[in-house]
Amino acid sequence: MKKIIKYVTGDLLRNKIVLVYMAILFITTISIFSLEDNASKGLLSLLNIVLLIVPLVSIIFSTIYVYNSNEFIELLVSQPLQRKTIWLSLYAGLVASLCIAFMVGTGIPLLIYQPNVVGILLCAVGVSLSIIFVGIAMLAAVYTRDKAKGVGVVILLWLYFSLLFDGLVLLLLFQLADYPMEKPMIGISALNPIDLGRIIIMLQMDVAAMLGYTGAVFKDFFGSATGMAFALLMLLCWIGIPIYWSLRKFKSKDL
Repeated sequence: MKKIIKYVTGDLLRNKIVLVYMAILFITTISIFSLEDNASKGLLSLLNIVLLIVPLVSIIFSTIYVYNSNEFIELLVSQPLQRKTIWLSLYAGLVASLCIAFMVGTGIPLLIYQPNVVGILLCAVGVSLSIIFVGIAMLAAVYTRDKAKGVGVVILLWLYFSLLFDGLVLLLLFQLADYPMEKPMIGISALNPIDLGRIIIMLQMDVAAMLGYTGAVFKDFFGSATGMAFALLMLLCWIGIPIYWSLRKFKSKDL
């Protein structure tokens, strides 16, 4: 397993897309803090970029890599190796390479400019989103044989989590404005890992007005400490569930 992880990670860290991704994150992070005098505004700008770019790159790149690795996966399956070992090794290699790219590109300069709790949490959120969307990508890839269809599915998933989710929530709130929606909103917030990441950072920055309705209700209902614990627990669920279901499917899949 270690050899497969090492091979996949090394192969990906030499990949031009990963290197460009890392360079763009690095230049963007340095530029934001160099041009913005207000640290809070800089963090908010970087947060918005991280919440859009990290899931997008993680989900699309991972999906394409899995499809392009079909022959490699078939070769490994023909060896005396458990399918669980093969799939988790591929997952670990993707996660390791994208997390390293994120930490070098954003994490290091962020911690230089903002060596505080918010900076550390933003790094943790970026790493968590990388892991989550690699898992979602592998789940989509293992359920969809056609590469074009699989890439289309993950792009739609990214659009849903990044853009459509909040719009649907607002539509729901307008339609049910006469009903008490505070408690249901807590559960709805947990259905989007990007929203959870935003809430974790915003709770620490004490800018509830910028959270949007979902985050504001989240903070008002739970308070900072409980809300943070709930958000972290939900992120762990988002990390575990997609890779668990993709592994179950891969074990029984006819290659």
